[in-house]
This record gives sequence, C-alpha cells and structure tokens, in this order.
Amino acid sequence: MKLGFVLAAALALWSGAAGAAEWIIDPANSLLGFEGKQGGAPFQGSFTRWSGKISFDPANPGAGSAVIDIDMKSAFTNSREKDEALPEADWFNAKAFPQARFEATSFRSKGGNAYEAVGSLSIRGIKKDVVMPFTLDIAGDRAHAKGGLAMVRTDYGVGQGTWKSGDTVALEVSVIMEIKATRKP
Repeated sequence: MKLGFVLAAALALWSGAAGAAEWIIDPANSLLGFEGKQGGAPFQGSFTRWSGKISFDPANPGAGSAVIDIDMKSAFTNSREKDEALPEADWFNAKAFPQARFEATSFRSKGGNAYEAVGSLSIRGIKKDVVMPFTLDIAGDRAHAKGGLAMVRTDYGVGQGTWKSGDTVALEVSVIMEIKATRKP
C-alpha cells in the first residue's frame, strides 16, 4: 500500500516536471507588429486583434509550445492608405484568409535569456517552417519576451500584381513581438 502511494506520488511529480507552465498573455501591454520600407522610407505597423496560448518552462524548453492567431483585418500603420490597402486581395487578402497563425512546436535555449521558437508561420494559406529568436525574462510569475523574425513577404503571397516586384515596397519585412504574460495559477 505504501509503495503504491510512493509510486503514484512520484508519477505525479514526474508528470508535472515533464510539462510546461501555461502563461496568460497580457494583450494590453504586448505588441505584435511588423516593419517594412516603402519608397525607401521605413514604416511600422501592428495588429490590434490577436490571441494566443503559451506553454513554456525554461528548465525544459523542448516541451513547450505556443499558438498565436492574428486577425489580418486588424493591421494598423497609422496611415489611412496602408490601413485600407493591407486587408485587400493584393496584400493580406483578409476576406479569403482572415487569420494568420504562428505555431511553435518547441523552444530551444541558446544560453542566458536567449531562446528560439521552432515552428511554422501561416499567412494567406501558405505555411512555412520558421525559427524565431527571442529573449525571455521571468520575474516570479511574470514573463517578458521580445523577439522577431525576418521574412520575405512574397514567400507568403503578400504583395500581388504591381506590388510583387519590391520596386515600391521592399520584399524584406520584419515581424516584431513583445509579449508580457503571467503564469497561470
């Protein structure tokens, strides 16, 4: 009887150690955005509507995962012209593809507070494998992650017709993220 209890307790501890902590994103203090160039001048934008789930333990990053869903109609650059154009068919085609998704299937430690999220990015129905570097600082039950991903927008079909060449709008785009989260009790 005693041995059964000890085995059950050990199994419970092992199960808890193998899993990763769940984190609740604070969207009001987080940012999911992008940077590009138009006519050689840099511009920035962000998505005002997105949600996600994160499971992460710095002691076992390989067991972690994350899913971030982005409402492509919510792109905001503070430029009326860009904000009206981005959801349209030549750019995000938000009517046909209302959501983009970043999905990390695991994380890798790079030493110190540096990590990589290993997974995929799907935009306009095109899914590609990606590795996103980021830094992570955890203080108690609060986490602050900051990172980004360089990409070529046309790899995802973003920029059709006259926008495909990169003559007016650069092909290289940076995705930026800054996420603040609290460990789920």
